[in-house]
Amino acid sequence: MIGSTRSVRVFAYTLPTDMRKGFDGLFGMVKSHLDQDPLSGDLFLFVARNRRRAKVLHWDGTGLCLYAKRIEKGRFAKLWGGEDVAKVELTNSELSLFLEGSKLVGKVPISPEKMCFKCLTNHGLIERIQHAEAGKNHRR
Repeated sequence: MIGSTRSVRVFAYTLPTDMRKGFDGLFGMVKSHLDQDPLSGDLFLFVARNRRRAKVLHWDGTGLCLYAKRIEKGRFAKLWGGEDVAKVELTNSELSLFLEGSKLVGKVPISPEKMCFKCLTNHGLIERIQHAEAGKNHRR
């Protein structure tokens, strides 16, 4: 696993990247193409056109780290579908699977979306629950 045990975000640049780029070139791409802060501690994934090489740029708090991998058999999975999307956010688990060469078919949400009290009240869920509880208390 790249990075620390703290919660970090992972951003994948979806367009092919020139793997000759180093620290400074990828730093500039994070700022200009991904609209993110390269010094945030997040991970930034870049993949070559032929999907046989990948690099991850990471600020560890003391300096920039650049991790590179050349896959020996096959190609890295293509995590993105359209040319109109410049970045995709991944989980740390998805990044690990990707770098291991897993045959991923795409992103599928595995966690429910965060719920807020206002969302529940706007859809009447709270009122239905309160009504059901009132009915139970009335029957007693």
